[in-house]
Amino acid sequence: MPESLHLETPDGVTLEAELELSLPQARCGMVLCHPHPRYGGSMQSIVISALFDALPARGVTCLRFNFRGVARSTGTHDDGNLERVDVETAVKTLSQRLSSDQSLVLTGWSFGADMALSVRDTPVSAWMAIAPPLRFAHDLDGLAADPRPKLLALAQHDEYRDPAQVREVAEHWANTDVTVVGGASHFFVGRTDRLVEVASAYVDRVAPSPVA
Repeated sequence: MPESLHLETPDGVTLEAELELSLPQARCGMVLCHPHPRYGGSMQSIVISALFDALPARGVTCLRFNFRGVARSTGTHDDGNLERVDVETAVKTLSQRLSSDQSLVLTGWSFGADMALSVRDTPVSAWMAIAPPLRFAHDLDGLAADPRPKLLALAQHDEYRDPAQVREVAEHWANTDVTVVGGASHFFVGRTDRLVEVASAYVDRVAPSPVA
């Protein structure tokens, strides 16, 4: 059973969250950021739930949370501005649960992907952005120059941002890989299994299992 948490942001907002430990020993942690709150996004959304349910068994301790104003999280939606504070709070919380040698992968889907890409805190080892619209992200030039690994997992038939356009924006980003999930729409219905495979392979790269 996941551990229920309440995260306190520096500006006094309380965020509803869940933590699923990878036992007996995680090789890394992952913060999961959900889609746009104004369009029904929450930490229970399909892609976030698929990763949260599958990855702990593969050595990844996962933390998911509701952005401010969603479900039991206090505060109000801020159009992708103060939501960065929510992500930073989640990153800090998970980093305190990990050992110093464990990587932290900051992951998001849709609006959550843009928020994840907007946070450059030191504990972040790598980013995984799933179907990022790149409309809410902050300081993409700074991200582009950041040497830490980045993976963009795009939907072949994305209704909100053509994957070719995202590829063009990210073409010169440092240490960035792009994977297109064939047959997938922005919502990845029927393709979440493939996303779990993509995420697992990425974790194998950025946080390989110790050699026995």
